[in-house]
Amino acid sequence: MKTRTFLALGLLVCLLVAGVASFYASSHPDGLEYVAEKTGFLNSAQDSATSDSPLADYQTRGVDNERLSGGLAGFLGVLTMAVLSTGLFWILRRRGHHDEPATSTL
Repeated sequence: MKTRTFLALGLLVCLLVAGVASFYASSHPDGLEYVAEKTGFLNSAQDSATSDSPLADYQTRGVDNERLSGGLAGFLGVLTMAVLSTGLFWILRRRGHHDEPATSTL
């Protein structure tokens, strides 16, 4: 299997898992929220600076269907990270060929 085919299939699987498996994610709070609730300091928490972002709280703003909203947020998150990491890898790979230090023999 060619590398590009392998990477494309890997991306497709990641997008499917993020978009479909998120429908079945637990609705219970995560570990930190659970401990905060049990120890009594959950109500003192403050919203993060990104709480009004389009994908805050694993949901997509403007999408009323909760399952679709969560799936779309997962899909967009994976897609965004794939694009950013691929771009960074491409930049570093191109830069690496020119910046390699000369090796010396002892």
